[in-house]
Amino acid sequence: MVTLESSTLFSHLPPSELERLRKVTQEIRFAGKRLIFKEGDPGDGVYVVKEGAVRISTIIGTGERLVFSEVLPGDVFGEMSLLDDQPRSAYAEAESDTTVYFIPRKEMVEMLEHSPELSLTLVREVSERLREFNREYIRKVLQAERMALVGRFASSIVHDLKNPLSIISMASELACAETATKAGRKTALERISQQVERITSLVNDILEFTRGTPGKLTVTPMDYGSFVTGQVHEFQAEVALKAVTIELQNQPPSVKLAINPKRLSRVFSNLILNAVDVMPEGGKVKLRFQETATEVTTEVEDTGQGIAPEVLDHLFEAFVTFGKPRGTGLGLSIASQLIQKMQGRIWIESKVGEGTTFHFTARLGVRDPNCCVKARDFEGLRALVVDDNAVNRRIVSGMLRNWRMK
Repeated sequence: MVTLESSTLFSHLPPSELERLRKVTQEIRFAGKRLIFKEGDPGDGVYVVKEGAVRISTIIGTGERLVFSEVLPGDVFGEMSLLDDQPRSAYAEAESDTTVYFIPRKEMVEMLEHSPELSLTLVREVSERLREFNREYIRKVLQAERMALVGRFASSIVHDLKNPLSIISMASELACAETATKAGRKTALERISQQVERITSLVNDILEFTRGTPGKLTVTPMDYGSFVTGQVHEFQAEVALKAVTIELQNQPPSVKLAINPKRLSRVFSNLILNAVDVMPEGGKVKLRFQETATEVTTEVEDTGQGIAPEVLDHLFEAFVTFGKPRGTGLGLSIASQLIQKMQGRIWIESKVGEGTTFHFTARLGVRDPNCCVKARDFEGLRALVVDDNAVNRRIVSGMLRNWRMK
């Protein structure tokens, strides 16, 4: 229990001022959980906790009550009304059975006018309360941002995993069907293997993105015509389920490009599936290619409704999305990073009502064919497989045995 004269605000008052204060002070008792005042109530005076505790809170935009201060015996609350003569801006609630001193605003203002020391003490109290509120508010905001970021990443991962998992599910059913032929099972297993690689690539991309490190990207010369043909074949059946077709408006050039096929496949996946998402009623994804002496430019055009000009400059930023019923915009940010790591460029052109075209480049590059490591180079070598996951150990061990390693 704290006496009025030993409270933080009034401990420096002379005896005459303390006597005057006691005459106007009321002592009020509140049961636990009872509201002392609420936001919008008149600022009719200031309170000092004698015994117990008071919780100061406010309602934020989501309807959640945010507690930003706990007032203990000897501390002041409700002091803002002395300075601005405005309604209460927060809620004050007794945490347990609590007794408070209440000094009406009129009498308190008169004392402040005649006591510079009391005025200075009050300003210090207000300043400290605001600092405490700012610290708590920033902590809450950062926590909310972290949770929102986790939610965005989770949403993006679920969105990007949905398509390959659906294909794996359908291929598994076909492979296990009693009427499945040997050739049909082989095709289904190939589809499953492709989608597992797609998921692995996706997870690696997201891990690199979240770590915020540039990472190294190994590129190798590869026939671009064959690569694009394989991509079109892989996605054609998938997009057909949504009444979308992939159209080659000219043939991809059969030249050696310095690319990372798994990562570039991720770029194609992002651009093609994003195009499908913005054409819910169906449409076309058109592919075009332009070759120069140093690079090949690939154009991916959709027949959707286009993108607003104010969004275009930000579309490759993380979590920026437009025109899709789902997704968080993480895919294009990853695609942009991958193209840049392969020393290429990516940009976008769009007109509202006429569709959108993504352009990206890949550079020509030829390496010594003898520099590439082949599986036969590992034959007879010994390897130690270390992984805390038994399934991963079995998969890797099987691959190494296929390479005739020990």
